[in-house]
Amino acid sequence: MTKHPAARRDPGYLGLTRSVAALPASDYFDAAHYERELGRIWYRNWLYVGRSSEVREARSFRTFSIGTQSVVIVRGEDQQVRAFHNTCRHRGAALCQAAEGRFPPAGIVCPYHAWRYSLKGELLQTTSKQLPDDFEPRDLGLYGLPVTEWNGCIFVSLSDHPPAFAKNFDLPLNRLDAWHMDRLAVGHRSRKTIACNWKVFWENYNECLHCPGVHPKLAQLVPLFGRALLEPKDDPHWQDHATDQDPRFRGGLRAGATSWTMDGQPVGVPFPDLSAEDRKSGHVYLTGLPSIFIVGHVDYMRIVRILPLGPELTEMSIEYLFLPESLEAKRNIASAVEFTQTVMGEDAQICEVNQRGLHALAHARGVLMPEEYVIQQFQDWVRAELARP
Repeated sequence: MTKHPAARRDPGYLGLTRSVAALPASDYFDAAHYERELGRIWYRNWLYVGRSSEVREARSFRTFSIGTQSVVIVRGEDQQVRAFHNTCRHRGAALCQAAEGRFPPAGIVCPYHAWRYSLKGELLQTTSKQLPDDFEPRDLGLYGLPVTEWNGCIFVSLSDHPPAFAKNFDLPLNRLDAWHMDRLAVGHRSRKTIACNWKVFWENYNECLHCPGVHPKLAQLVPLFGRALLEPKDDPHWQDHATDQDPRFRGGLRAGATSWTMDGQPVGVPFPDLSAEDRKSGHVYLTGLPSIFIVGHVDYMRIVRILPLGPELTEMSIEYLFLPESLEAKRNIASAVEFTQTVMGEDAQICEVNQRGLHALAHARGVLMPEEYVIQQFQDWVRAELARP
């Protein structure tokens, strides 16, 4: 048996100091457990729908689906965004079949029996020749849902009592203020279906042990990632290099690189209000479980949304946001898109490898190693959400 020397860890070390049992393997493919997670996690938290610009005009709408649930998001004549279950109060027919569109001035009309609703969800008209004596239209408006707009993004919850919106994120909401997200325009969109459980994706996102082997280009661009570390203090001997400005130890991009692109050079107009530290870092992440993470770079932003499609199927969509002047000048943004598509494609492929191995009869659960402390935090969050009344 190999003997390991006694562990030496500098104060402030972030990693785990003992091995931790991971979630049961069956939690990643059992159909009944998947339905439980939909109900207790996905139907009760804030979920990213899309950019406000997708429903810019009055009466414009888009639909959003998660699990068995379908939601209609519409901008009213008063410019307020509202969300409703995509369900008529008469006998439950789906109100909208299209992914997006614009309602007529008459409002929202059910395609089955033509019950008509205002954009505020009020029942305006039925098609019955006579109403029951106790019929109260005000009691039969559409089923409203909590919805909020933040930085040009729309979020909805299927719960009447979602957590406070700010608690959805791992950093203060003003952390990305310097990027002025509400001003940005979408320069490119992509979508990919990954054959893995949604938790597998998030766990891969929350560690960099895989980075040197899975992401060669990313490991070159961010040398700290090339050392299989997310943060400088993930190294148990981080103080040995506490004053070293080499990006292998302090983090940030390699010398000469300023953005996440194929050659490390910006493709969009740089954001003028970023701090020197944010420019040096090259990336700032804001995570909102369970559905979204946002990354700010020096010249563009990325919004990555995750949605479960089944126990072993996950949809990943990416939006690339730029200052309008970058797109108006017809700048070539392909280098940024290609870099991210490369990295995220590698993530998707390795997540599928992870998912396939979870089915082994002998594998009851895995074990978390010191660098995977953020995965422990994520799994603790999952356990807490499932236990929440």
